[in-house]
Amino acid sequence: MKGVLLVNLGSPESPTPKDVKTYLDEFLMDKYVIDVPFLLRAFLVRGIILRKRPEKSAEAYKKVWWKEGSPLVVLSKRMHKKIQKLVDIPVSLAMRYGKPSILTGLQELANQGLTEVLLFPLYPQHAMSSTTTVIEMAEELRKKHFPEMKFTIVSAFYNKPDYIKALANSIKKHLEGYDYDHLLFSYHGLPERHIRKTDVTKSHCKIDGSCCNTPSPAHEFCYRHQCYETTKLVVKELGIPEEKYSQTFQSRLAGDKWLEPYTDVEVNKMPGKGIKNLAVVTPAFVADCLETLEEIAMEANHQFKEHGGENFLAIPCMNDDEEWCGIVGNWIKDFQNK
Repeated sequence: MKGVLLVNLGSPESPTPKDVKTYLDEFLMDKYVIDVPFLLRAFLVRGIILRKRPEKSAEAYKKVWWKEGSPLVVLSKRMHKKIQKLVDIPVSLAMRYGKPSILTGLQELANQGLTEVLLFPLYPQHAMSSTTTVIEMAEELRKKHFPEMKFTIVSAFYNKPDYIKALANSIKKHLEGYDYDHLLFSYHGLPERHIRKTDVTKSHCKIDGSCCNTPSPAHEFCYRHQCYETTKLVVKELGIPEEKYSQTFQSRLAGDKWLEPYTDVEVNKMPGKGIKNLAVVTPAFVADCLETLEEIAMEANHQFKEHGGENFLAIPCMNDDEEWCGIVGNWIKDFQNK
């Protein structure tokens, strides 16, 4: 019998420093997120970051927290509920960090006697700090608790025509009636070394102006290439001229070199270039979260206007959009019918 496990990033249990600290400890101690030896990672995370970061992050979470709970978890649950209604095999929802855990999700499926599971990381583009860590954790739990279970893994879907069409339609819907000067595609940032680490050829990724546009087996796991490809396909679908859009990366940490250009830096420059009406979309996420609701809709909005911008539109993620949920439902049906 077949079932599905949808997996998103996760969230603290509440916007309190204590719960945020617990969440950040699990998240930042992941070897695929801060990819340094354990002792150094523990020193950085538990010796430095977790001393002050939880209080600051808790304040940010409080700004976006909903009555029902974490926006990311609430929206993921809404999406899950809609998808379950579209298919006739069991679908469970899990978070890589926090609750409901991957173990809980797999146990739900195992309790129903399911032995074939479609493991679905809810990330359009592949990254070791998102896709890989979900797959590795699920596989580790499968071997330990559910050895009879078999996984089929949904790979990055950044270039699937139905996904691109749904994303383009969502953007188009939210742009209606908004006379924008510029559309910014802002993706979650990564340290450049993560891009090189996922290069299966060990030589292709130079992170320059050409490697992402030169065909290579490296592109199957290259987050940077997949982000640029997502943007390229969406603007083609929408017919947006080259001068009216650009792409940046957000949410960097101090220290290592991260993917450029940086969202905050570029947004601050835009009013000086004559861009007064800005729209921002965040296609690395399928559900709105701290990075979209606070970092973009609040902070980037504020900074844009501080630097002379007039109107700012943060385009929501697809969340539980009917078309998007229908596409996921169709992918599940394809798995079911194999």
